[in-house]
Amino acid sequence: MHPRPSLLARALPRLIPLALACAATAQAQPTFSGYLCCNMRTDGRWISDINYVESGKQVIPAGTPVTVIGYGRQRVLVTIDGQQQALGNDYSRELSLETFARRYVVPEDPRRALAAAPAQVRRAVESQRLVKGMTREQVAMSVGWPVTSENPQLDARLWRFWLGSFEEFQVRFDDRGRVAEIEGEPMTLNRVRLD
Repeated sequence: MHPRPSLLARALPRLIPLALACAATAQAQPTFSGYLCCNMRTDGRWISDINYVESGKQVIPAGTPVTVIGYGRQRVLVTIDGQQQALGNDYSRELSLETFARRYVVPEDPRRALAAAPAQVRRAVESQRLVKGMTREQVAMSVGWPVTSENPQLDARLWRFWLGSFEEFQVRFDDRGRVAEIEGEPMTLNRVRLD
């Protein structure tokens, strides 16, 4: 009578090809260099797509050079000014990691396009605030892209954002794709709008 193979011994022939396929997929994701699309906040190690305004965080300005060096679980590993950080896909998990990475690390320096914008728009972006008349790209450059869990369509007329867990504000766009209204609680709006 032959001993019965263990569960692991029976499963191993099926697990090895699966592990190799997963490793190949992870390695297949591209590394590349570009520029940070938007003003993003970091604690020095983690940059979340929700972009909360929290104590101890500093702003990395839009247009900062960034290199994508790898991928992890729901994160894109980057270097910024020689420091390794993780760009966390915390609330946009409908996007593949490569799509997510390419949304935040763009090939063209966004400051070039911003240079042609009106002075008030430039001031708003530099201070992470919003003004009426901004384009969707200028809004994203100023306060980050809206998370896809709450904003599945970037061409929608309304984008929802948060400064913190309970500080929501909304940006309404007109037919031309320009900011028509910025809505929220008065205290939140004082921190978001540039008047």
